[in-house]
Amino acid sequence: MAAIPEWVPVTPSAAITRFTVLTVNTHKGFTALNRRFILPELREAIRSEAADVVFLQEIHGTHERHPQRYSNWPSMPQYEFLADSIWPQFAYGRNAVYPHGDHGNALLSKFQIIQHENLDISQSGHESRGLLHCVLRLPGSTKELHAICVHLGLREVHRQQQLKLLARRISEIPDDAPLIVAGDFNDWRQQADLSQSGLQEVFAHAHGKHARTFPARLPLLALDRIYVRNLKAHRPHVLTSRPWSHLSDHAPLSVEVEL
Repeated sequence: MAAIPEWVPVTPSAAITRFTVLTVNTHKGFTALNRRFILPELREAIRSEAADVVFLQEIHGTHERHPQRYSNWPSMPQYEFLADSIWPQFAYGRNAVYPHGDHGNALLSKFQIIQHENLDISQSGHESRGLLHCVLRLPGSTKELHAICVHLGLREVHRQQQLKLLARRISEIPDDAPLIVAGDFNDWRQQADLSQSGLQEVFAHAHGKHARTFPARLPLLALDRIYVRNLKAHRPHVLTSRPWSHLSDHAPLSVEVEL
């Protein structure tokens, strides 16, 4: 895994034992059906949630043509634009590469990211998918926090193979390490199960069922998830009201977690 040596500390020196997690499929900064570019609005909405760690899917790294079409297209990668001055640490995993740009998963963090690695879990001949695995250092804690940002495929047969790759990566993480796995699982058939890896889905645990997140304006399908291991989850919440219902095609998920 790649190390990130630089860190601008923004958290207090006191131990951090409780923090907030948010996962968002950004839809590359566009509304549903790509009708409008809304990345600046999305940034304000994400900032308003005051999350400490943000899992992002479908986020642009580069795009050569969009700056010519949209006057408010940022001069930096989208994940850096979203991070702004709030999240001094970020990591990007490029999954899809095409002639004019690329997109993938990203993690924004108020805590130090000491390592990160992007795993290609694409199935041959189909859409590009990846797992972004980051290791975070929380102030005052001797344990490293592992965070895996997930975006799985649209077809069940591909998702099952990708889930096996995810389980393999989880098996390489120390059993006693705090772990969060979050993102867009595209699991509309609700076949994903990480319990054998010792993880607990926060909404299923709290409410007996996964949160419905898609489509954002009238959520019917439970596509997005937050799983935890060696952490306590508090107040899981699906963000379905405005402005979230009009930013992207997925409703974001948030939860407070405690060491």
